[in-house]
Amino acid sequence: MKLVTAIIKPFKLDEVREALTSLGLQGLTVSEVKGFGRQKGQTEIYRGAEYSVSFLPKVKIEVAIDDDMLERVIETIQKAATTGRIGDGKIFVFEVVQAVRIRTGESDAEAL
Repeated sequence: MKLVTAIIKPFKLDEVREALTSLGLQGLTVSEVKGFGRQKGQTEIYRGAEYSVSFLPKVKIEVAIDDDMLERVIETIQKAATTGRIGDGKIFVFEVVQAVRIRTGESDAEAL
């Protein structure tokens, strides 16, 4: 099993969710996060005063999947989340040792 974590622009969330749902995924976790990467934040103007925003709002999506779905999930997220501009985000993949559904006690692939 794998845990795929994607950091994307907030306005791309619905597109990514719909694309992942079309693959047959039944659940994912979404968190609002802030961060910066190569763009190093941005400069904003508020009431005529210029100020720097160091951390930009992002959305973190986490989805646990079977190993055989990994490439399709990565490709789907990448296609749905891309704008072609800096700050589109990153995808990270982690190994999942065990998963347990709390309600039923099912474990591993059955728990997904």
